[in-house]
Amino acid sequence: MGETTRRRAPGMSPEERRAMIITVAIPLVAEYGAAVTTKQVARAAGIGEATIFRVFEDKDELISACMEEALRPDQVTREIASISLDDPLADRLRAAADALAAHLERIGTLAGALHATGHPSGARNAMAGKLRTKRAKRPGSAEQGSESAEQRPGPAEREGGHQVRDAVAELFEPERDSLRLPPDKLTAMFLGFLYTRGRMGGESAGVEPAELVDLFLHGALAEAK
Repeated sequence: MGETTRRRAPGMSPEERRAMIITVAIPLVAEYGAAVTTKQVARAAGIGEATIFRVFEDKDELISACMEEALRPDQVTREIASISLDDPLADRLRAAADALAAHLERIGTLAGALHATGHPSGARNAMAGKLRTKRAKRPGSAEQGSESAEQRPGPAEREGGHQVRDAVAELFEPERDSLRLPPDKLTAMFLGFLYTRGRMGGESAGVEPAELVDLFLHGALAEAK
């Protein structure tokens, strides 16, 4: 009876239907990890289970697509780009730090759920690939040039990194003439601070994004009284 009353999927292109299913599936994957079922996803999307397999070969492909989507920085880039340049620099950077911290937390939640349920390749491996790529670019690195095609970040990830860097660099532009370093160098250092916090464990390490911004802008030494 339930199947006969299920509403038909709206008229969508395969790409649109795929994107809709991914959007619905991400919170379910974050909750259930690899134990999520396509039946749960179909029910949440209001479609028949067979519709999923018209755009995904199997559940593993759907989970991988959710991972890819979570890694995409489109949303966080839009949030950073929307920060008013009329705000003080410290406020701009705190807003950017909060947005990036939330982005990393979303990735971490998905990665943790997949890892906890024994998924062989989810977000944990994707993030490890990002770190290997950074190390491989360092001169003299033992990993330089050793990555397989499977380990390399995909086009969306590479382009996304540029989008985030460009959006953050724009936040420094109003103060360009009073900065000690060019905006691009400050951006690299600022993002390094934030990504290091993510690898330290974020909230569990007791380091808030606002604290890192203050440290970044004013250094570790207290002002002399």
